Amino acid sequence: MNFDFVIVGGGIVGLTLARELARRHKGRIAVLEKESDVGMHASGRNSGVVHAGIYYAADSLKARFCVEGARDLLAYVDEHKLPVLKCGKVIVAAKPSDAPTLDVLLKRAQANGVEARRISLQELADIEPEAVSHEGAIWSPRTAVIDSKAVLKQLVQELTDLGVAIHYNQNVWHIDTKAKTVTTDREAFTYGFLFNTAGVNADKIAHAFGVGRSYRILPFKGLYWKASDSFARKIRTLIYPVPDMTMPFLGVHITRTVDGKVLFGPTAIPAFGRENYTALGGLDLLETPQIGWHLLGMLARNPGNFRSYVTQEMSRYRFKNFFNQSRSLVRGLEPSDIAQFYKVGIRAQLMDTSKGKLEMDFVIERGPDSLHVLNAISPAFTSAFAFAKFLTDEALGPPSVVK
Repeated sequence: MNFDFVIVGGGIVGLTLARELARRHKGRIAVLEKESDVGMHASGRNSGVVHAGIYYAADSLKARFCVEGARDLLAYVDEHKLPVLKCGKVIVAAKPSDAPTLDVLLKRAQANGVEARRISLQELADIEPEAVSHEGAIWSPRTAVIDSKAVLKQLVQELTDLGVAIHYNQNVWHIDTKAKTVTTDREAFTYGFLFNTAGVNADKIAHAFGVGRSYRILPFKGLYWKASDSFARKIRTLIYPVPDMTMPFLGVHITRTVDGKVLFGPTAIPAFGRENYTALGGLDLLETPQIGWHLLGMLARNPGNFRSYVTQEMSRYRFKNFFNQSRSLVRGLEPSDIAQFYKVGIRAQLMDTSKGKLEMDFVIERGPDSLHVLNAISPAFTSAFAFAKFLTDEALGPPSVVK
């Protein structure tokens, strides 16, 4: 089958990109998704939080796309009457030494044009009585929660109406860059231009184009636990701790969902397979040892305080440690309030093997008649509509920041 554009990967980035291309009437478009439906991996397993854009340095691609993306995503949700919870978020200093980071985050919010303000402990008590903090907190009124799978389903319906061909169960086996052909385990597709938005498999697709050879995906597993119904009824907002700026991820936080649940998590522990959702599931005899080798190398070199980070995250496998982390955010939490394990997701974290470090911003590289989104980590869902405009401009117009 012949297409002007082939998009490998039917997650949020791939679907919003297909929508942007179709709305600009840019030819025949195909999305290749390896699963039988959308939302079976990162895009359908995330927290559903629409991030405001507070955490990201002003010169980052995350900051560039998050604020606009959040506005576009919420407008899309409202337009199609999809589930949304516009509850806001408080960011708290769980211990006194965290308080100075509140000022750092507030400056980032101001630089990124995000509506956020420093609030007193009394104001915090009025907004979220259950939250615990030291020396005030940050209130982010525009932070919201959506149903990620509902957004994906709506996009699929819209793309179908726009004439985009979505092909499921298409596991890419081979790419011939000269013939511009993608061969899956079912059929072959020719393309004029290819977008690689394959998430946890993006590095494999890029390598077939000779692109991003120094990069590989290093998966991290995120576990969420569900609060008891009695505790969930107490929580009004999202409650996040200030991040440890020496660590790569945010740490355990408390999230509401559109259907009334309250979740604790996620962890971000090293996984040993790209789809290692269960203890032994998703492991590969060839790749799992490679992942382990890269992890050992990073532990030895300790870039970005990686050793302390892994030690801290692995300790949260013990319920006692996970509970203590959660209890630092809210008053009166009891072990019985963390009722049951809820879900698990995989973060497709990119690693630069030549430097032995994790890439914390979005990473995009050009290839022969192709564009490769190598690192689309959080806040990729929030940023997706704005990111799609950028990727379309990159493919159709002059280059800007893409290598």
